[in-house]
Amino acid sequence: MIADETCEVFHLDPVKVASLKTKLLSEGSVGALAETFKVLGDTTRVRMLDALSRSELCVCDLARLLGLSESAVSHQLRLLRGMRLVRPRREGRMMFYRLDDHHIVRLFAQGLDHVEERRASSKARTAQR
Repeated sequence: MIADETCEVFHLDPVKVASLKTKLLSEGSVGALAETFKVLGDTTRVRMLDALSRSELCVCDLARLLGLSESAVSHQLRLLRGMRLVRPRREGRMMFYRLDDHHIVRLFAQGLDHVEERRASSKARTAQR
């Protein structure tokens, strides 16, 4: 569909479009960001990130905490490590996991703030009815 067919009044600001075009994300960045959000789109991984945002944990403790098998936790941790969302730390024969860095902590916290704010405003609207 052509842009001017979707608007009642066609308006083009070539200066704004040219300026924004140079600032848009590169294809590589778009793909990487989409992959990160895709990984975050799984409830098991979100639960794991929630737990790891609160404390460094080994596979056994994470499995017990979330009611999952160690094998399932290990599989999900492999995916999260591949996306650099979690980081391992070896202590002897034990491996402990935590969120990779402050960016992931902030991304998770901001996403949670957004969801909780939406839920609160939805409840307030329902109560007003």
